[in-house]
Amino acid sequence: MARGDFAAAGLLMNESHASLRDNFEVSCRELDILVDLAQSCKGVAGSRMTGGGFGGCTVTLVRTGDVKGLEAFLQSRYRAVAAKVCEPKPKPKPYCLSLRLRLSLSLSLS
Repeated sequence: MARGDFAAAGLLMNESHASLRDNFEVSCRELDILVDLAQSCKGVAGSRMTGGGFGGCTVTLVRTGDVKGLEAFLQSRYRAVAAKVCEPKPKPKPYCLSLRLRLSLSLSLS
């Protein structure tokens, strides 16, 4: 990140999530869906779960100009795939967005 190599940082985030999901089995379906959707969205370098496991948050590395598109994409696609709702919850920092799921999971983007 200090070198500005966001592609490499994103790849490490993606690999980290795969390890948490497959090797440690601490992810859950809802987080896996959010990560998969985010990873497929324009401007996203990487995404992974964070927090205590078995729920928690996802952290997504996304280009500043693509944050609003990611928000809209996750809200519409998550509902279609997971049959649950993702609702925006504003954060005080610029370029940071939190989406709260009605099942008490949250997604933090930065």
